[in-house]
Amino acid sequence: MHNATGRRVVVTGIGAISPLGHTADSTWDGLVSGRSGVAGVEGFDSADLPVRIAAQVRGFDPVAVFGKRQARHLDRVVQLALVATREAVESAKLDVAADPHRVGVVYGTGIGGLHSLEEGHRTLLDRGPDWINPYLLPMMIPNMAAGQIAMEWGIRGPSSCTITACSASAQAIGEASDLIRLGRADAVVCGGAEASITRLGLSGFAAMKALSTRNDEPERASRPFDLRRDGFVMGEAAATLVLEERDYALRRGAPILAELAGYGATSDAHHVTSPLPDGDGAMRAMLVACADAGIAPDEVGYINAHGTATPPNDRTEALAVRRIWGDRTPAISSTKSMTGHTLGAAGALESVACIKALTAGVLPPTVNLDEPDPDCAADHVALTARVADVSVAMSNSFGFGGHNASLVFRRA
Repeated sequence: MHNATGRRVVVTGIGAISPLGHTADSTWDGLVSGRSGVAGVEGFDSADLPVRIAAQVRGFDPVAVFGKRQARHLDRVVQLALVATREAVESAKLDVAADPHRVGVVYGTGIGGLHSLEEGHRTLLDRGPDWINPYLLPMMIPNMAAGQIAMEWGIRGPSSCTITACSASAQAIGEASDLIRLGRADAVVCGGAEASITRLGLSGFAAMKALSTRNDEPERASRPFDLRRDGFVMGEAAATLVLEERDYALRRGAPILAELAGYGATSDAHHVTSPLPDGDGAMRAMLVACADAGIAPDEVGYINAHGTATPPNDRTEALAVRRIWGDRTPAISSTKSMTGHTLGAAGALESVACIKALTAGVLPPTVNLDEPDPDCAADHVALTARVADVSVAMSNSFGFGGHNASLVFRRA
């Protein structure tokens, strides 16, 4: 299954905006310091909601970034995507104009422009159809982050959007790497964004009983793999990677941060929200990613887990890991303990964490892991970061509908 085309894929740029910071570096600093980005909800009245906490991007002023006119025509999810992508493209020193038809975009989201949808519905009910924003539909449709990225940089190659719930941005990165391997592009801007912390979004997940209700201690609410976990915390973020064919990157003197060596994707075909109890889908995604990278599983030194802090998902992922590695698992942590679950942005944000871990020689922790659940036994990086010389890292993302994706990164 190992890549047969000979075209190797490398990461030359990264960018992020998250509950921990407005750049990849500030986000990483928050992760290694074990800082939680979870707090009381801001921006709308949540007093009557059963869940009143979230991991939001705070201190972000879209008017200052985009100007008043453009900001009004972009949903928050697209605003975040553009901020992360500007950082990634700049750090990669990518000159799209040099060959725009050989550059592509694959960008994921779980939900899309929920802020615009909710505002449009409220306007319809309160003021009537004549007051609907004519930009409503372009602002709410999920593909618009990919479209706006292509327009801002003049990208003329393949452009698409993955909408596979919580695995969306991981699959965007995997599909982007396939475009490069197949020779359909030399560089692809990829990643994902999510901005669905609204009254509707928060209420919907709360109604499913998927969210933590620790409203009085928000910083301790997200606790993956802990015996007292009670659900995930909603988060919002965007993260972008610039992928390039290795020789293409070398020819233009691009900075190479890591190699994207493997990608595995499977489907549980089981249930709309619950994973296969035996972890088979997750296990096979990890094995396919290793085979695609041409490595043995034992070469993986660190796993950034999906680790949402919902009881069945953590238990199933830990079981899948043990089915591959037995009792000698790689070091494993869930950065969702600090960022919350950023849904469609999670795979990309956690890929940034993996790349930083490889380059810095530090593994971010799972905070709030005070009492590990025996059913989630593994080599947990608990509470504080761990110094470790790791050359291969894996990122897992599993989404509603049974979508499973694993990515393998190798130190450059």
